[in-house]
Amino acid sequence: MRLTLNTIVTSLSVFCFGVTFAHAQGVDAYFGVGTARVSSSNQQIDTFGDGNLYGTPSMAGTFGKAGADFFINKWLGVGGETDFRFSQANYAGLKYRPTFYDFNAVIHPPLHTHRIVPELQAGLGGVNLKFYYPQAYCDAFAGCSTSNTYIESSNHFQVHLSAGVRFYLTDHVYFRPQVDAHYVNNFFQFGSPWVTEYGAALGYSFGER
Repeated sequence: MRLTLNTIVTSLSVFCFGVTFAHAQGVDAYFGVGTARVSSSNQQIDTFGDGNLYGTPSMAGTFGKAGADFFINKWLGVGGETDFRFSQANYAGLKYRPTFYDFNAVIHPPLHTHRIVPELQAGLGGVNLKFYYPQAYCDAFAGCSTSNTYIESSNHFQVHLSAGVRFYLTDHVYFRPQVDAHYVNNFFQFGSPWVTEYGAALGYSFGER
């Protein structure tokens, strides 16, 4: 049987989450917004084979973040999260939408207060780029309409690192600004394998802290 990257990552995450649930002391869920940035590859592509060249863009825009953590003890847990661009962006005559997903070890260093908790994450995951072909069509009978046809996607393995600080507004609700770094293998669509992400999340801690 041929194992794909998605199969391996999913199996490992299910195993880790299952073990952690059995011993978990706390569960967190969060949602946030931010931006992910990486430079352009500065290529010119004949996307439609008609001799017209289109430049490749840099990555930017507004991203959403959603995730959950399960803590084994006061300072160590595991978690999973996804980062996704809210809207499609232009890519060499096409539209594209990037999605990052990763499964992490989550560490709360022991030197913290009840209201201020530093947080470090490190893990593995993947990046998915979906490409779409936008079209506009007009006629005398129905007027003008647009369509956006999915063409294909490109998947890449990634290593994820993150550093942030939880500021607890109550015993359960926290605000967490953070910086993420994604090292994306063979990220030839852009000018660097390193994607930097800046954002903040609002979360809720269930149970005792």
